[in-house]
Amino acid sequence: MEFKTPKYQKIGDILIVKKNLNDIEIDYLVNKTKCKTIVKYNTYITGDLRTPKIKLIYGNETETIHKEHGCFFKIDVSKVMWSMGNLEERKRISILSNSNETVVDMFAGIGYFTIPIAKYSNPKMIYALELNPDSYYYLSENIKLNKLENVTPIWGDNRDFPLKNIANRISMGYVLKTHKFLDKAFEILHEDGGIIHYHETVHENILDARPIERLKYHAEKNGYKMDEYKINKIKKYSPGVWHIVVDAKFSKI
Repeated sequence: MEFKTPKYQKIGDILIVKKNLNDIEIDYLVNKTKCKTIVKYNTYITGDLRTPKIKLIYGNETETIHKEHGCFFKIDVSKVMWSMGNLEERKRISILSNSNETVVDMFAGIGYFTIPIAKYSNPKMIYALELNPDSYYYLSENIKLNKLENVTPIWGDNRDFPLKNIANRISMGYVLKTHKFLDKAFEILHEDGGIIHYHETVHENILDARPIERLKYHAEKNGYKMDEYKINKIKKYSPGVWHIVVDAKFSKI
């Protein structure tokens, strides 16, 4: 029988696989990749805290340091999710800000977007908001690991974030329920307007309509108007459903 290399994702020196492996497959991957651990995600994301559930297949260390786009990310794959499919989006957004901006990352995680934006765009300040205590811990670690001084990590529900009308740019790097946080985003957006990077999962039949309708509705509800927008396809989320990001610019009515 022909041997087929098992599919995997490599995060630091840990491999993530989607199926159970036999001894031959494990030996092959360990020799090929020099990994220290192989894990299988049983359920990739559960609940609002986006917590993975894993099965250890080889090794027992689940913490690693992953390098991506010149940035370092410490992560424990048993506690925190990592999406390789968003690599190009993390690179793209990293250079869109500038030194005159204040940025708010409403779903910071371990710093997937915060770290590259802080490093390559060097905004005045990024407020990185995260609810999951494990993600917040690694967010704080990654700020130190990358020697960044323009990031303020905040642990808690972003709807409790007290500052208003401060953000020139907002990252909403979350899917499924993102639209439920749009009113808070407009509360945070600068009174002169700014840019929101709005993530959504949407069926391809309404891809050009629903995200824009939602953004316009919540903008007008909060006294803003949409001046321009661009829809960026990130990846297929499921059959017929896309993960997209809308770059939308708003001004005060």
